[in-house]
Amino acid sequence: MDQRAKLQFVVSIGLLVAAAFFFYLHWRANSRGEMAYFYDLSKSQLFVADASSIPPIRGIDSAEEDGVKAVVISPKPDDKKNQRIAYLERYAPELKRDMEEARARHAEPMIGREGAQSLRFVRRVSDKNWYPVISAEGQRIVSEWTAPGPDGLSPVVCTP
Repeated sequence: MDQRAKLQFVVSIGLLVAAAFFFYLHWRANSRGEMAYFYDLSKSQLFVADASSIPPIRGIDSAEEDGVKAVVISPKPDDKKNQRIAYLERYAPELKRDMEEARARHAEPMIGREGAQSLRFVRRVSDKNWYPVISAEGQRIVSEWTAPGPDGLSPVVCTP
């Protein structure tokens, strides 16, 4: 085999290895599933977990289920510097249990959508109390972040 053929062979093997590496990275990113922001109440810190997790979930530093869903917003989707938490969300223990059991048996939850709304709770990070999402205060919390900022831009929900 002459020098030119050897060089072409080495380059083609290198390109094949690079393509396989990028395919692996793409496959790995897609196999993780959708991710979402959660907030560890005891650490007062955001973290990322599977979006299908039913809050509260295990937090960052202990086995305690103090990780709640965090709705993170920003004026621009990719503007990490200006991201902030609009509100936090958790489910009542009976709703969480019902949803997990339904998922395990591949069936609909026993608690209907309307009943589930009274068992979902929201609060701002600065609040001490949780409010049912269907209450007047709960509705105020989940909608107040949509107002345009001083720059005239309406915030959007961000994903990790």
